[in-house]
Amino acid sequence: MQSNLVNFIQVLRTHDVRVSPAETLDAMAVAKTLGYSNRTILRDGLSMALAKTPEEDAIFARCFDRFFQQQLSDFSLDQPPPEEGQEPPSLSDTEPVETDGEQALLQDAAENSPELQTVMQTPLMEALVNNDRNALTTAMSQAGESVGLQQIQIFTQKGQFTRRILDELGEQHIRSAIVALERNQSPALPGLQRYRDILREQVRDYVESQYLLHAEGLNEQFMDDILSKTRLSNIEHRYLHRVHELVRKMSKKLAARHARKRRTHKRGQLDMAKTMRRGIPHDGVMFNTYWRQTKREKPQILAICDVSGSVAAYAKFLLLFLYSLQDILPRVRSFAFSSKLGEVSDLFDDYPVEKAIELVNWKYGGATDYGSSLLDFASLAMDDINSNTTVIILGDARNNNGDPKLEIMRSIYQRARQVIWLNPESRRVWGGGDSEMLRYQSACHFTAECNNLRQLERIIDQLLKSTR
Repeated sequence: MQSNLVNFIQVLRTHDVRVSPAETLDAMAVAKTLGYSNRTILRDGLSMALAKTPEEDAIFARCFDRFFQQQLSDFSLDQPPPEEGQEPPSLSDTEPVETDGEQALLQDAAENSPELQTVMQTPLMEALVNNDRNALTTAMSQAGESVGLQQIQIFTQKGQFTRRILDELGEQHIRSAIVALERNQSPALPGLQRYRDILREQVRDYVESQYLLHAEGLNEQFMDDILSKTRLSNIEHRYLHRVHELVRKMSKKLAARHARKRRTHKRGQLDMAKTMRRGIPHDGVMFNTYWRQTKREKPQILAICDVSGSVAAYAKFLLLFLYSLQDILPRVRSFAFSSKLGEVSDLFDDYPVEKAIELVNWKYGGATDYGSSLLDFASLAMDDINSNTTVIILGDARNNNGDPKLEIMRSIYQRARQVIWLNPESRRVWGGGDSEMLRYQSACHFTAECNNLRQLERIIDQLLKSTR
């Protein structure tokens, strides 16, 4: 049972439930204390040990029910499938089905066929003939564990694991007996074939259910990994909702990593006046000391995004990232431009992030003019840039052969703490055609190729480290 519990915790991890090694040991202690006889009590106890948020609790409940399901497979020849809403068979339901006709034919044929006689004496065939659901379901589970079914990852493996489980159960003996009956043209052949087909069908269903349980989370992780490494401009519209969810997941991880911790200051310059004043009630004995704390100006981030057609998709996700981290990021002011530049911070205060991004693209989209946009930015925000300001510029630096206004970029560079330029184009084409990237690069502290979520996450991570 401990092995089953470890496998269950692995399933939880593939479904984005965070379980540490210490929590795994706690879960084992809970299971040992509560026992395994009462399913509901065990589920509630493990939930308290493993699930830490309402979302994780919902995932835990779904995975627990699917992993420890009690429904037994039905290997009978003539029992109809249960109707919708019908209660699943109980664990004690092992009553044999009346199959006297089939058994009589098989027994008669066994007298003339050593292969069939051998098969009829095997535990597998005895359980099939008697429809012993407990024995057959347990045998399938043990065979699945023996062949490593919990390692299934992709749907093309279902056939492989089905064959391995059948071999582990001993289905090859039934196949050999069928060949012998075909050779002798025995009337018992259809009955044995039906038992074989029912066995295969139930094993296929079992493998399918285990695939959905074990591979679902792995496939989700695999898909997220693919999307995080795909160019944002190449992601199809039907995946955008999933990408938005992936951005929120990344933001949540970064927020947990860089959340500020409250600290008690016990060093610095002693505030002698306050220390002596607080010691008056104690006859001047200074039991407590107080320290002067130098107030630091809060850093701010100015995000300047090119929302022209070629770069709009990248700007959308940069803004989505920044505003998903607004609880731990310094104050963010956002600017959007194509030919003209304007501040759009108010849109993010008045609307949800997705709606605000749509309004930004609608209002400022068009042909690109970096020189004119930098002039607008200088008039709007140049006086607010100081040594605590980080300026992030997202754009391809393609200026349609206009004046790049490089002197404004140099002025921003001299005033700001750091200037970061994120370019969605490959470095190999920087400076080619109408690109001014190599000239703008001289007025930046850091430039990077950034065209997918993985690169964006890494850059935002470094930004958070530098602004703490």
